[in-house]
Amino acid sequence: MQLISTDNKAAGEGGPQDPLSRGLLQGAHISYDMACAAEHDAGKRGVSLADIYCRRFGVSQLSIATILAEQAGAQRIDPTCQPPDIALIRRFGAQHCLRTGLMPWRQIGGTTIILTTRPEKFVNFEPELQACFGRHRMALTTEEQLIRTINALCGPTLVDKAEARTAPTESCRSWNHRRAAFVGAIVVALSAVTMWQAPAALFGALALWTILILACDTALKATIIWMSLRKPPPQQHDVTPVRLPVITMLVPLYNETAIADHLLTRLKALDYPRELLDVIIVLESDDVTTRTTLGRTILPTWMRPVVVPKGTIKTKPRAMNYALDFARGSIIGIWDAEDAPAPDQLHKVAHHFANAGPQTACLQGTLDYYNSRVNWLTRCFSLEYATWFRVVLPGLQRLGLVIPLGGTTLFFRRDVLEKLGGWDAHNVTEDADLGVRLARHGYRTALIDTTTEEEANGRTWPWIKQRSRWLKGYAITYGVHMRNPYKLWRDLGAWRFWGLQLLLLGTLSQFLLAPLLWSFWIIPFGVQHPLGNMVPKGIFWAIVGLFVVSELVRFACAAIGARKAGKSWLIPWALSLQFYFPLAAIAAYKGIYELAARPFYWDKTAHGVLLPKGWRNHSAASTAAASSFRRVTNASEM
Repeated sequence: MQLISTDNKAAGEGGPQDPLSRGLLQGAHISYDMACAAEHDAGKRGVSLADIYCRRFGVSQLSIATILAEQAGAQRIDPTCQPPDIALIRRFGAQHCLRTGLMPWRQIGGTTIILTTRPEKFVNFEPELQACFGRHRMALTTEEQLIRTINALCGPTLVDKAEARTAPTESCRSWNHRRAAFVGAIVVALSAVTMWQAPAALFGALALWTILILACDTALKATIIWMSLRKPPPQQHDVTPVRLPVITMLVPLYNETAIADHLLTRLKALDYPRELLDVIIVLESDDVTTRTTLGRTILPTWMRPVVVPKGTIKTKPRAMNYALDFARGSIIGIWDAEDAPAPDQLHKVAHHFANAGPQTACLQGTLDYYNSRVNWLTRCFSLEYATWFRVVLPGLQRLGLVIPLGGTTLFFRRDVLEKLGGWDAHNVTEDADLGVRLARHGYRTALIDTTTEEEANGRTWPWIKQRSRWLKGYAITYGVHMRNPYKLWRDLGAWRFWGLQLLLLGTLSQFLLAPLLWSFWIIPFGVQHPLGNMVPKGIFWAIVGLFVVSELVRFACAAIGARKAGKSWLIPWALSLQFYFPLAAIAAYKGIYELAARPFYWDKTAHGVLLPKGWRNHSAASTAAASSFRRVTNASEM
């Protein structure tokens, strides 16, 4: 790679010009070529030299802060060893400290010492600091020390804010599980009485509702199939972004052991410039397992852990809300522990946001599985995801309906995410809920052509537990947004309102009332169906025909999805989906029970259990590779 061009004005023909570069050269922290490349790219990308030296070339933050302090004639203070006055931090605001890289330390002789990680930007905050503290002076610290101090001193305050970040009217934290249990008991009791007094009427009413939902769902999928066969609309000419943005990726981990080495190896394969990449490993304070695992691993300089203190709940969205305050980027993304993103994924994200209008606030990538061949359950899981991400979601987008987000490979404009109050910390399907909130506030979600591979859940009971969490979250999300149906109608419009009813209420109804649909499969065996004597023969056989058509449409969706995913070998397995989806009915009943018993309980999915052959050896090799992350062998690794 050419490190410096002949017409480079930033570095100049006389060599590195910046005082920081010269200081690092004198201390033998960097080479001449590194300094030239850093100065060239700092101007080109609009980032600080300190970020390039630290995150791309592995220079320690302490060395950089020491040189900057000497050049500015300021003190360098370690607030983790010399704790600040917490009253001063509260006056300035812990979140503001993290956002600005400033932290009031102590008052000495009527002067407030303000620690900064960016001395070159200190002058920009002079009016604000003067208004808040009066006489003050600058001192240097490192980003790591500032973050550790804020986390240690203000963790409980930040946790409280993380748990209540979403507006009360759009959050499920006021969900009363006792009232839900009471209502549920009444419904069960009334159903039992009706079944005793008028079983035919109850069966007929529920069957009619189930059939109606099935007909609407089949019509929607058939429309989506028809649209998928049409040519997509012509693409507009894309504009390459002048400067790439800083992207923060949140990677929540909990009780992970087998996945840690794989994760580091996959993220190392990303080709996004390291000085613009900010990967936050989000950990729970009581998660000894993951913290011990990561403690044996040398993290690269562009990756850092953030430990979330204990709170009243323990959910993924709560942890992400907490980590959001510590993020550097203007774009916030989510990956799960088992994810393997495409190396060019972040470039595509930056490119798409640069070409999208400000109303496009979220990008959703495609999810796929790298262990599809392990067993029958992983094959069916792969077919389901191929259908959802490659057929259904693109169809919903073209129809202008609300897009329920997936939990990973999501990217948000940070300002919009913060404006909406982040994720609902109490919702166990925070992704679907956020997708609805984005639509209600007038923002759009776009699908991007990039794939992240995950580990499919291939064990029956863990699959049911995972799916029960999703369906419980669907039910809670529906309850939250239907608190005021008229306002939801006004926010979404009639078309998207009814689409959301089908997506949320329809999905729940299909799984909860699935046994009614199964009852129709007794007909081919010559058994009289209860509805046979209740409706005219023509209507009855039309219902049977609907079931046949719905199965054909589902098979077609799965086949198209498998082909688009490059996994046509999965198509024959689509015939077995009839035996796969009943598992979701079991999960639905478990999820509905938990609405009354444990509405905010996060049923954790174990990772690293069913990996393809060869991945175990790969894990051992990746451990050795991880130890070399801090060594920058050449300037092309960026």
